[in-house]
Amino acid sequence: MASTARSHISGGMFDRLASLFAPPRERPAPDGREALAAVLVRAAEADGRIDADERSLIGTLLARRYGLDAAEARALVVAGEAAAHRAPDLVSLTRAIKDSVPHAERVGVIEVVWEVAYADGARCHAEAALVRKLCGLLYVEDRDAGLARQRVAQRLGHD
Repeated sequence: MASTARSHISGGMFDRLASLFAPPRERPAPDGREALAAVLVRAAEADGRIDADERSLIGTLLARRYGLDAAEARALVVAGEAAAHRAPDLVSLTRAIKDSVPHAERVGVIEVVWEVAYADGARCHAEAALVRKLCGLLYVEDRDAGLARQRVAQRLGHD
């Protein structure tokens, strides 16, 4: 009986060790909408927290961009939060955005990210760093990104 218990434990330990070296399970890549929602969630979380007002704003921005009703927008925000926490980095998210948003419209993506960044009334260094990284990954020129930030700041009465 003692040997059975040992072999069971050894087998369990072996399975756990083997799982460490197994290839990771493929996670489905987010679609463009979900990826944008995830990026907006990351922008809201860049300052270390996300609150109900920021979630609501994200829903409003997504509803406006994609013509969604309130329930669809809330569902997309929830899916975006899951994708934001599931994605190991911004590359997979921006890849999905690039696949679904023509290059000429990517400045608009940067504008909505700035809207979320300014939602709490100020921008922090982490938010600005996130936008710079997004611009590089989405191939948005610095000048265009700066003008997008200025338009959003002006529209919201900042700066």
